[in-house]
Amino acid sequence: MLIFLAKSLHLLEIVFVMFDRIRKKLTVLADAAKYDVSCSSSGSDRKNDKRGLGNGHISGICHTYTEDGRCVSLLKILLTNHCIFDCAYCVSRKSNDIERAAFTVDEVVSLTMNFYRRNYIEGLFLSSGIFKNADFTMERLLRVVKKLRLEEKYNGYIHLKTIPGASEDLIREAGLYADRMSINLEMPTESGLKLLAPEKSHQDVIKPLDFVNKQIIQFKDEKKLIKHIPKFVPAGQSTQMVIGATPETDKEIMYTADTFYRNFSLRRVYYSGYIPISNDTRMPIIGTQPPLLRENRLYQTDWLMRFYGFNIQEILNDQNPHLDTDIDPKLSWALRNLHHFPIDINVAPYRMIMRIPGIGISSANKIVEARKFGKLRIDQLKKIGVAYNRAKHFIKCIDSPFQLRDFQAHQIKAFILTESESKYLKNANNQLLLF
Repeated sequence: MLIFLAKSLHLLEIVFVMFDRIRKKLTVLADAAKYDVSCSSSGSDRKNDKRGLGNGHISGICHTYTEDGRCVSLLKILLTNHCIFDCAYCVSRKSNDIERAAFTVDEVVSLTMNFYRRNYIEGLFLSSGIFKNADFTMERLLRVVKKLRLEEKYNGYIHLKTIPGASEDLIREAGLYADRMSINLEMPTESGLKLLAPEKSHQDVIKPLDFVNKQIIQFKDEKKLIKHIPKFVPAGQSTQMVIGATPETDKEIMYTADTFYRNFSLRRVYYSGYIPISNDTRMPIIGTQPPLLRENRLYQTDWLMRFYGFNIQEILNDQNPHLDTDIDPKLSWALRNLHHFPIDINVAPYRMIMRIPGIGISSANKIVEARKFGKLRIDQLKKIGVAYNRAKHFIKCIDSPFQLRDFQAHQIKAFILTESESKYLKNANNQLLLF
């Protein structure tokens, strides 16, 4: 009996040691993964076949976002933070004196399944530092997703990082098990990347992006002819750029994003404000401007490009290479193009209604439907959901005040900022500054 108890205590001690070791790895590798913001889980349609666990269908994915837009619904970890590269902007660079750790394939699988069963997560976001070489790293990422899908019968959401330089065979096989794949562009321009990561090139990112995009197209074409074709990256691809570590203008950043959207059919481009993590003299000193504000303006511009029918040249060009920080890009465009306004809300085409500040996609659709039954008035626009205090300067309807057409752009801007009491325009005495 005493021998049995001794063996049991020894076994428990081993279990606690193993648990503590994995917990420490999780702390290190989850913290290292927080700098990658490209982990949205939207767009998958992977369903449970009733013989497995989890469901990656869009209705089965619950999104939780932090205030700065980062998704926290996924188990977001690195396989390892060991890396052969020495990128100045990266916390995992090889010269950085930090605690290093690495998961085994089985440890990642076990963590994912246990966290999912306990309803802590809705899916897995798995990235990695590059250790030994690209194929060695990609092969281990592939082993994780294959084991989850084939052995654990896991049908939940998986976002997998593509490793630059990995073989096309490994990338293609990974695409059969992942819902979304992404590969980070890192810096908006090649010159910026060479400054902070001379061992890397945008071509290392473009090649796998192009390969995966062509594979997605090929699988979709085959699906039209053959019924039972496996899914290949059903939620598409995304990429990420670090903003503010190099001196690119907002114009350069968004022109790069526009090019990648058009050339590789990306689902999303993510913009990550630079966070100081080193004393490298090549890195900028962050001033008083909140980096998240610039992030937000870039995302708003991205939204206008993808959903509001704006051409990027309309928003950013040689005359306007930077986004305004005090007003959103849609309002900024409207103030620079007052010759298009006021827009008659009762007769204007949908594409022009979408361009009115204070009117979003949902409100624009409601306006088009509602005016079929009669002319719209101010009170009706408010009920529809239009931000009237903003929109009133750019529209006319049956009972709108036409005298607003007589104001100049800077006056309209001042009216809107006063009414919205923008927190970005208050001085030390908490008094509103008008422009």
